[in-house]
Amino acid sequence: MGPEYFADPTIVMYEKLLLALFLGVLIGAERAILAKQPAGMRTFGLVAMGACLFIISGNFVDTHYLGVVNFNPSQVVASVVSGIGFLGAGLIIFRGDTLHGVTTAAGLWVAAAMGVAVGLGMYAVAVFTTLLTLVMFTGMWFVENRFKHWVAAPAEAGSNL
Repeated sequence: MGPEYFADPTIVMYEKLLLALFLGVLIGAERAILAKQPAGMRTFGLVAMGACLFIISGNFVDTHYLGVVNFNPSQVVASVVSGIGFLGAGLIIFRGDTLHGVTTAAGLWVAAAMGVAVGLGMYAVAVFTTLLTLVMFTGMWFVENRFKHWVAAPAEAGSNL
């Protein structure tokens, strides 16, 4: 039983990314709809998927570079994660009671994870993550606004009574 026994097939990596995205969207739905927080489904979905991609990348490195002397790519991945956190924090702006730039910061974080994946040779996973990110930025914006409209409509009807 060698290191290849512990490596995930590409379809398993796709399934992990989808599950992380779905779970992040569920948390974001609660925050956006029920808690009425500015960071919603897209932000949480992207952050969850990005974190998953960092872990998948780390697992890939551990299994494919095991035994290589003087080489620890996991430390490089950790440095990217720390560095992108500083860049993302710079994108987030408070204006009064509103928060701007969180989804952009999350997208930047996922882009960093995809860069790590490409750097490690995980091309198919990086392309798949890019497609999922584009779906989050475009498609989920419409879904999130529809949910907010559905929740706001009964509240507005009750206020007219």
